[in-house]
Amino acid sequence: MTEFSVKNCSIHLNEERYVMTAFRMPAEWSEHEGCLMAWPTRADLWGSVLGAAKEEYANVARAIAEFEPVTMVAPPGCGGDARTYCGDDVTVVELPLDDSWFRDSAPLFVLDGDGRRAGVDFRFNAWGGKHQPHDADDRVSGLLLDHLGIERIHSDMVLEGGSITVDGEGTLITTEQCLLHPNRNPGMNRDEIEAELRARLGVSKVVWLPYGGLLDTETDGHVDGVCAFAAPGTVVVSLPDDPAHPDFARMRANRAVLEVTTDAQGRPLEIIDVPQTAFVDLARAPGGQVEVSYLNHYIANGGVVVPVAGLPQDEDALAVIASAYPGRKVVGVPAPAIAFGGGGVHCITQQIPLAPPIA
Repeated sequence: MTEFSVKNCSIHLNEERYVMTAFRMPAEWSEHEGCLMAWPTRADLWGSVLGAAKEEYANVARAIAEFEPVTMVAPPGCGGDARTYCGDDVTVVELPLDDSWFRDSAPLFVLDGDGRRAGVDFRFNAWGGKHQPHDADDRVSGLLLDHLGIERIHSDMVLEGGSITVDGEGTLITTEQCLLHPNRNPGMNRDEIEAELRARLGVSKVVWLPYGGLLDTETDGHVDGVCAFAAPGTVVVSLPDDPAHPDFARMRANRAVLEVTTDAQGRPLEIIDVPQTAFVDLARAPGGQVEVSYLNHYIANGGVVVPVAGLPQDEDALAVIASAYPGRKVVGVPAPAIAFGGGGVHCITQQIPLAPPIA
């Protein structure tokens, strides 16, 4: 066995198995130092919707800034554009970027109990090489950590933050559709992927749901369109009530798994269903419509920012989300252009947890 240390974080290697014991990924409802976002600029993705995407990104940034500081990262030369849209309450910095989905390309932050904070720098391959170039987005995690002065922990595994949800107490939920897709880590099997999640994020139990969204071909079924931990032992789940919805049966199959699952602490899961769905007409979208996912929300300090579609069902969905996060102000932000790009509010944000007090 070989032992070495990464800035006081001990890692033990034994052939291909290793365990990182100090750090863990906190739940998204833990206290934040701030929020990271990236400015949309990829013209071949957004096309004529780019202007609307900028407005929606700026609206999301301003909504989150009501609860916590927001830093918007823009490609060199685009900082002025971002500042014009976002206003003075959002900090803008310039770093090389290819795209604007920081849930997936920014670091995943981890903490320990001794006042240490680090960022895990997983590999990013643009959801299986769907967009080129993506080398700047693969590097931006390390650049961000340097900019923030936060320790970097490297991983050779491809992983996007939107593909996982954690409770901060040892449990992680993901989908087989995404994490086992051959375009991510073809040289790793399920056990090896699970071992890396345990090692880098400090989880002790991985729950595998069979399905992501059928229409989610961009990310191959990220879990942040399926379910999210809302509290220890509590999961908010997408459960479309329309039998004609393409995920009607698939989400019920996921729910059936959760119904018989206990978390890392041995608790059965309380499940809160979100039956509302929202399809919005958008001229450039395939079939003329995009689906705005209420599940794809951001938990801020004292608030929850939720993508909405401008449809009557928004109000009922926001009420369900509010029931899952008592004591937090729930804010809806229109996001059909973001949905056209392939995501929602959660996809374009990444929280920086507050470092714990030094023991």
